[in-house]
Amino acid sequence: MTTSWKNTAITPDSSIRDALLLLDKEALRIALVVDASDTLQGVLTDGDIRRGLLRNCTLQSPVTDVMNTKPLTAEAGTPRRDLVKLMARKKLLSIPLVKDGKVVGLETLQSAADSVLYDNPVFLMAGGFGSRLKPLTDACPKPMLKVGEKPILEIVLNSFIRAGFHNFYISLHYMPEQIQAYFGDGSRWNVNISYIYEQEPLGTGGALGLLPDNLPELPLILMNGDLLTTIDFEQLLQFHNKQQADATMCVRDYEYQIPFGVINGDGNKVTGMIEKPIQRLFVNAGIYVVSPKVRRQVKANQRIDMPTLLEQNIEQDNSVLMFPIHEYWLDIGRIDDYQRAQIDVINLGLF
Repeated sequence: MTTSWKNTAITPDSSIRDALLLLDKEALRIALVVDASDTLQGVLTDGDIRRGLLRNCTLQSPVTDVMNTKPLTAEAGTPRRDLVKLMARKKLLSIPLVKDGKVVGLETLQSAADSVLYDNPVFLMAGGFGSRLKPLTDACPKPMLKVGEKPILEIVLNSFIRAGFHNFYISLHYMPEQIQAYFGDGSRWNVNISYIYEQEPLGTGGALGLLPDNLPELPLILMNGDLLTTIDFEQLLQFHNKQQADATMCVRDYEYQIPFGVINGDGNKVTGMIEKPIQRLFVNAGIYVVSPKVRRQVKANQRIDMPTLLEQNIEQDNSVLMFPIHEYWLDIGRIDDYQRAQIDVINLGLF
């Protein structure tokens, strides 16, 4: 739910003192300056007031002297996850919602983030050696390599937190102490983080067998900890639940062009020719949702990869579905991927 914006509204002829009283009363750190028709004239924060006072404004000065006349706004109906991402990227605590130029709501970062909370476990795979990224990974596990100002794994964690997830498990093997020292128990992000240690590498699915028995009876999202993506995790989980799937694999379109003319024939007879055709396939995106039934199929210290686990379920005629993703996705497996990520994290607002 959005905050009742009228509680934060103030008229253009109000004084800075009036604004301070409103900011103190509502404790939202923002006032919306609106006219009689609810058209937004500007916004006012305690920072705006401080800067105004430093310019010799007085408490009796009108708010129009210090307000921000070009505030960032969002259209009413903008998805919650997009509002959270926008506010976090712009370092805003709130954003006015407008429709036809008039204020209709006020979304705050806290209320948007808290409006939906998922108890589903999220399992992040962070134990790989990152061999293809040497020498960067000689003294640093790949998930801890920084993209922009943050480790890859923190960017992944934040993407789930913005979607409402709070129950995390991280699988460790290579240089585990660096990851655990940085993330701790998750309290820095107001989430719960537990760690699963692989004594020996168990493949992309083997760590499922090391999870505690007291996990909630809910689908679990498993994701490689070296992926950058803007996928809608809420939509993924809703798809899995609606379809009552045993497992869901995220897939991406992949196409390649055969550099030759392809000939179709019947014996010695040419029946058709296609010049340099483009082949389109679905490929594994390294993100899965698995039911408790599938999760429990993996025994402790069993080495297994996720594709093998899903193949076994397909053979058992269990419901294994694919969820095509069209959002941004990057597997940081090579040096050039890592370099590309440094640009993408800025352009796409990944943080």
